[in-house]
Amino acid sequence: MQLFNRSRHLLSNHTNISSFSTTPFPFFKSSAAEWLSENLPSAGDLHSHQATHKRFPDDAQYRIEIPSTEGLESLKSVIEEAKKYNVTVHRVSQGSGINMMPKHETLEMLKIGKAEGMEVCLFVGPRNAWDISAVARTDAGRNAVSGHRGMDQVVFALEDVMRGVDMGLRSILVNDWGLLWAIDEMKKQGKLPSNLVQKISVQMGPPNALTASLLERTGAGTINPPTDLTIPQLASIREATDVPLDIYVEAPDNFGGFVRHYEVPQMVRSCSPMYIKLGLKKHGDIYPSGGHLEAHVCQLSRERVRRARIVLDLMDEYAPDLIMSEKGAKGLGIPEL
Repeated sequence: MQLFNRSRHLLSNHTNISSFSTTPFPFFKSSAAEWLSENLPSAGDLHSHQATHKRFPDDAQYRIEIPSTEGLESLKSVIEEAKKYNVTVHRVSQGSGINMMPKHETLEMLKIGKAEGMEVCLFVGPRNAWDISAVARTDAGRNAVSGHRGMDQVVFALEDVMRGVDMGLRSILVNDWGLLWAIDEMKKQGKLPSNLVQKISVQMGPPNALTASLLERTGAGTINPPTDLTIPQLASIREATDVPLDIYVEAPDNFGGFVRHYEVPQMVRSCSPMYIKLGLKKHGDIYPSGGHLEAHVCQLSRERVRRARIVLDLMDEYAPDLIMSEKGAKGLGIPEL
């Protein structure tokens, strides 16, 4: 109690306690910070929690993404649960890969996505984790070599993209910086559709504004930052970039298992345009998925939509002024069949 009273006394002597949370960093004269401020929109994390004026093309501030939608039945589960809970799902994303689905199931997913006015984003494969890489199976190397191993695998990846595009896919999940550049170049040359969305995987998520800015310049159309960044750190990325940020507000356990639902209103204010991304705590790895995991995957998909309803309830209560996109909004990578 004596310690508590002393702390309270010390705090009461400060007339503006909030100034501690808004003091610019670093707390000394820095040539590095000065150079960054002259060459990048964001030279430090935005501890002031300032609001951003950036928006989606429809002038909305946030959208809903349901990740790990691993196939046709999983997508059907998302749609059923979205109707049950009155949740507008703007994007579903998949982690197993275009190459891990039969063509007829992929086509059916894309047809449903088009009918629902929903972006369907499929991961590009094959990737190191399922190749013969030994390093990718070590603790240290699992994420260090998460892209495409060797140029033969890059060829396979580009073929995967072109196959998907031919089926009507207009949104892909990318996990390799070189592949990102190649796809962007093919779009510029008219080899791929100009409206093909390149979504950056959390596995290569930028930990700071400088890296995020470089990804945007290389062709990233929407960026998934690491799951453990603070709102000031995320806000600095937003200041340096214009593309949407896909932010896990609940992360799978293998990405930290964080549950940050109450932070979402301020995240949207500081990071718009933003996809509220509902991962799910407390489940095992499901990649690559298939029929042997289908029942479990569908149940996980249903729970992610339920979690989305929880977050939307908080948005309705604490941030009713913030604007969510309507179904089929401009800028979504809706399939074209």
